[in-house]
Amino acid sequence: MKLNLTLIALPALFALAACGSNEPEVLGSTQGDPMSDELNNAGAVELPPMVKHSATYRCKDSSLVYVDFMSDDKTAMVRTEKTGTPTTLTSAEAGKPFVAEGGYSVSGTGDQVTIELPGKGSLSCKS
Repeated sequence: MKLNLTLIALPALFALAACGSNEPEVLGSTQGDPMSDELNNAGAVELPPMVKHSATYRCKDSSLVYVDFMSDDKTAMVRTEKTGTPTTLTSAEAGKPFVAEGGYSVSGTGDQVTIELPGKGSLSCKS
């Protein structure tokens, strides 16, 4: 019985020995990144500002206005509906009113602001 087992195992060992024992081919180890020079020489990337403060304002005409003040202190996003599309307002320098084309304006950043909206004029609003 032992002889039969070794006779069966012997061809299996020869079959395994016949398999290629070459080292696996390594691809891409010697090639560099083709864009590495461009990436190393690229200028600094300025990230967009993030939301610094969000406020909901109730205006004199009982309407609600949603304003997101951004971290750069030069950008504000205004929405007239909670899930509405925001309008981007910008300021030339921090502390100045935020304005956008079409008659949008926000003056102030605290609990009380003055907001101008197209078709509504100037509104005094409180948070």
